[in-house]
Amino acid sequence: MAGPAEVKYTKIFINNEWRDSVSGKTFPTTNPCTGDVICQVAEGDKADVNIAVKAAQDAFKLNSPWRTMDASDRGRLLGKLADLIERDHEYLAHLETLDNGKPYKDSFNADVALTIKCYRYYAGWSDKIHGKTIPIDGDHFCYTRHEPIGVVGQIIPWNFPLLMQAWKLGPALCCGNVVVMKPAEQTPLTALYVASLAKEAGFPPGVLNVVPGYGPTAGAAISEHMDIAKVAFTGSTEVGHLIMQAAGRSNLKNVTLELGGKSPNIVFADCNLDEAVETAHFALFFNQGQCCCAGSRTFVEESIYDEFVKRSVERAKKRKVGDPLAGDVEQGPQVDQEQFSKIMDLIESGKKDGAKLECGGDRHGDKGFFIQPTVFSGVTDEMRIAKEEIFGPVQQIMKFKTIEEVIERANRTIYGLAAAVHTTDINKAIQLAHAVRAGTVWVNTYDVFSCMAPFGGYQMSGSGRELGEYGLQQYSEVKSVRQLQFELSLVFFPYSSLPSHSPLPSFPFAGPPPTYPPGTLMHTASIFCGSFSLSLSLSLSLSLS
Repeated sequence: MAGPAEVKYTKIFINNEWRDSVSGKTFPTTNPCTGDVICQVAEGDKADVNIAVKAAQDAFKLNSPWRTMDASDRGRLLGKLADLIERDHEYLAHLETLDNGKPYKDSFNADVALTIKCYRYYAGWSDKIHGKTIPIDGDHFCYTRHEPIGVVGQIIPWNFPLLMQAWKLGPALCCGNVVVMKPAEQTPLTALYVASLAKEAGFPPGVLNVVPGYGPTAGAAISEHMDIAKVAFTGSTEVGHLIMQAAGRSNLKNVTLELGGKSPNIVFADCNLDEAVETAHFALFFNQGQCCCAGSRTFVEESIYDEFVKRSVERAKKRKVGDPLAGDVEQGPQVDQEQFSKIMDLIESGKKDGAKLECGGDRHGDKGFFIQPTVFSGVTDEMRIAKEEIFGPVQQIMKFKTIEEVIERANRTIYGLAAAVHTTDINKAIQLAHAVRAGTVWVNTYDVFSCMAPFGGYQMSGSGRELGEYGLQQYSEVKSVRQLQFELSLVFFPYSSLPSHSPLPSFPFAGPPPTYPPGTLMHTASIFCGSFSLSLSLSLSLSLS
């Protein structure tokens, strides 16, 4: 396997050009494995966001190349972008691992692979977005159009940088919008590289603009901008509150939020225990526990609780932590010092609150932001580790007795992003899937994602849905057009069929065409006004005596 990827782009991307920030400032992006600085990246702020918005507005002007582009050609550009990402699959996986710290095999097999699928999926949707004809009362013709919203601000997180960029850009560009994007300050490198690929693919200048920077400056400027019509954000519930407030203070922009979670993972005694233990382990520890939908409240039925805990601890102790470029490593470092410290604080709170630390609970090694796989048993609902989103490799295992009890406890949360149930009883599975208040429910599996299926949460886990056909609804406005119907009849005569002394035929606007002498060759046409475009139907008739 090759070593760490060379960093190629570190500046702001506006109007298909690379530029320094207006302030001239930069910020460091670090390697989570070591804590060392990888490189300096241009630090965008309000001034840079304003320039990016102006470029996006110009790209969205009426009759611009982007606005007049055929929908199928938008799809072709998205498909080309997917092809270029596939061409650079290995490089992007290395760059993601360098900047984020996740195992290379996960970057390659999951993040980049799913990114490619997402762009190709929305490439296929581009020329299939259309309205309806509606039979309203009266002599009127009514139809709807699905039109792009316009300038869209998108703020993406650091846990899946490439994939979250695709979740945002795919539907936005598919629908014909233009974008100003802020990647997470912790992981800006792959977002900037994809911007270069968008230019190579042929997207017109100003359609995609990427402004790296910090949340309180660049992110706030996007959220408050009066000329941005929509903002889409994935990240913490705390920041989601701030974005909603900013939208309210400014222009009441359309907002889509995909936020935090504390997802219940419910294990019944009739499950396949080996599979449930492994699935619950994956549900929590995948991506270093840095998943908004992580199965971070593991509820286990009382009769199998002790055995489940025993096997879960054995599995956690076998989890390989270390250099994410090594092929056998399952877990890399947390993304930065801030996340590392937050997780360690919550581990300490679990100990103080009386949960039993079964394994882990400390840092791994003496360099970087690695944390040992950690398992707590004896966790109760009032503990901090049972209520707060830890976003790290810390599994909390809780006990329940009845299905009614676990449903009530599963729903006793401010979140509602995901849930899972493990059972061989299909009726029980359906009952749980319908009763739990969550946007996604997995049955006997976890973290099964597809760009074809919607994803989003209830309550403080967000608003709106991403992915699938539902994701398109977040990036278009529905316009209703209603017009009066009338019929226009025209009569056309070949000049050769008329005597030289005959006057030209008349063109009445309604009613049947006039009668002409036998033997006259005529063309008649009726234009029915009330469709998206006027269609002319010609008929040739010969009147015989």
